[in-house]
Amino acid sequence: MDFTTVIGLEVHAQLLTKSKIFCSCSTTFGASPNSHTCPVCLGMPGVLPVLNKTVVEFAMKMALATNCNINKFSSFARKNYFYPDLPKAYQISQYSEPLAEHGYMDIELDGKMKRIGITRIHIEEDAGKLLHDDHNPFSYVDLNRTGVPLIEIVSEPDMHSAEEAAAYLRALHEILVYLEICDGTMEEGSFRCDANVSIMPVGSQEFGTRAELKNMNSFRNVQRAIEYEVKRQSYLIENGGRVIQETRLWDANAGVSNSMRGKEEAHDYRYFPDPDLLPVIVNDDWIARMRESLPELPAAKRARFIADYEIPAYDAGVLTADKRLSFYYEEVVRLSGKPKQASNWVMGEVLRLLNEDKKDISACAVSPAGLAMLLELIEKGTISGKMAKDVIVEMYVAGAMPDEIIATKGLSQISDESAIIATITDIIAKNPEQLEQFRAGKDKLFGFFVGQAMKATGGKANPALLNDLLKKMLAAN
Repeated sequence: MDFTTVIGLEVHAQLLTKSKIFCSCSTTFGASPNSHTCPVCLGMPGVLPVLNKTVVEFAMKMALATNCNINKFSSFARKNYFYPDLPKAYQISQYSEPLAEHGYMDIELDGKMKRIGITRIHIEEDAGKLLHDDHNPFSYVDLNRTGVPLIEIVSEPDMHSAEEAAAYLRALHEILVYLEICDGTMEEGSFRCDANVSIMPVGSQEFGTRAELKNMNSFRNVQRAIEYEVKRQSYLIENGGRVIQETRLWDANAGVSNSMRGKEEAHDYRYFPDPDLLPVIVNDDWIARMRESLPELPAAKRARFIADYEIPAYDAGVLTADKRLSFYYEEVVRLSGKPKQASNWVMGEVLRLLNEDKKDISACAVSPAGLAMLLELIEKGTISGKMAKDVIVEMYVAGAMPDEIIATKGLSQISDESAIIATITDIIAKNPEQLEQFRAGKDKLFGFFVGQAMKATGGKANPALLNDLLKKMLAAN
């Protein structure tokens, strides 16, 4: 049978506030267990939560960036369930009256654009974390994360392949990081994704039974998990079985998902309005201020790079994937006036060196001014492109400017025509046999003469000038 895959994603993004959503405890990651807690986030009797205004503003920014309608009235509810990492035995979230709804985001895949609907964006608090002892029958609870602010971004079931889901997730991640409201670190749990996956016969209008996938901690694992789930459901149906509604955990090491709980075990969260929190009232002025505060977003920046700098779409995609990298590139272009050369060197040598050290552009010792100067020295013929690759390594290691490195190591390219002519004259005189063979039509020997000239000059001869003079002199002798 041929099936259509239907995918919807639920993304939780931890907001980059200094304090938690309903108290003043720090949100810093990596602190000693239970050191960032207080009576409010521990759910002690008699305490009252107070909403962090920055949380609302960060959520509004994401809503505007994804074309959502911001509701003028939204409210909080209690989501009730019992688990050791939830000290209040309920989670404060938004349910029937979320902050934002009915948005969309355009993604590009294989050169084609597709619009993915966004059902809602709502605010909620995070739960704590359980740590399980591998050697003893004990579990430990760390409540530092309890009360850390989250937004949940729920998509429409508009994706029909694992590749589309991965592209949507990457685009969402880019926007969150560009807005500087989430650091997007999946390994630390600040960007988490659950996927709802179902299949239905091609042409059918009725969705199949969906399975929810959890525990996916990278873009690659999201794609792998969805691909596996589609194959699993297809195999079941084609062999007379049926898909049951359940939650499944992805095992990245084994490359399979395993059942966590079935529909009959699904929670009834018994949502009801939180009596301790006032509704959130948003007016037009507040929305306008948030809209004005938005930076240039990734898609708009890519389009501008292609139009203004006349670089390929691929280059623009790489250079805008990281906001800091885009700033770095634009500064190199501003200083050098060479957009394509800057693109080649940033994407080539700069990113190669950073990737080898597993660092990002913020840790790069090659300054935009240094790279711009290097491009200028190449254009002037002071050094060759090959020599420049050695120079940039020295710049990366030492943090020095290229002219200093060239002067210290004596790397200046020989562009003096008389000096190169003298070198060629000497080489021709020492290799009469090769000269005769070249004149007789053995054109490959031209490379021999180039090699001898480069050897004689220590690799410093200007390649273009050397080739031009060598052609003339070999033909004249």
